[in-house]
Amino acid sequence: MKRILFLASLFLWTACHVEQSSQKTYRSDFTPAEQKVLQAARKIIDSAYYGTLITMNQKGQPKARIMEPFKPGEHFEIYLATNPRSRKVQEIKNNPVASMHYFDKLRVGYVSLYGKAHLVDDDSLKKKLWKAGWERFYKNRGDDYMLIKFEPDYLEVISIPEGLTGDDKTWMPSRVELKK
Repeated sequence: MKRILFLASLFLWTACHVEQSSQKTYRSDFTPAEQKVLQAARKIIDSAYYGTLITMNQKGQPKARIMEPFKPGEHFEIYLATNPRSRKVQEIKNNPVASMHYFDKLRVGYVSLYGKAHLVDDDSLKKKLWKAGWERFYKNRGDDYMLIKFEPDYLEVISIPEGLTGDDKTWMPSRVELKK
């Protein structure tokens, strides 16, 4: 009986601890150097237009898809559209860890964002987040269309025009933690 109570207490403590650590808040106290990186990231994302969503399949294999995301929000949260029957939906259900990547050939730069993806099936948001021409992909917006919300924890940037070329020895890009 003591062992069962101990295990139950451990389970509850772990559940609470994991929940607290996953509810980090977004920062607003960026240094001037970090602000420069964030501004470069927005320029690259705006210029790139398409982004690549990377999820993990059940075998741990990363799966990359070129997508047409909406513009990032204030904290670089990104909405994407998909078919609810797509493989990426099941992959996100199994493992929400994901990445987004944007490449800007003309500006010679890229942004990689690392965080978690969440599935969103909110009718009012689906009406708001829609692009003309998508009718051919989503015949029935109510059943064939759902959203993915990507919430980054941090991002990394290389941008030649802004002088963000990474570490000379390790090639590590400029990095900004977005959450506390």
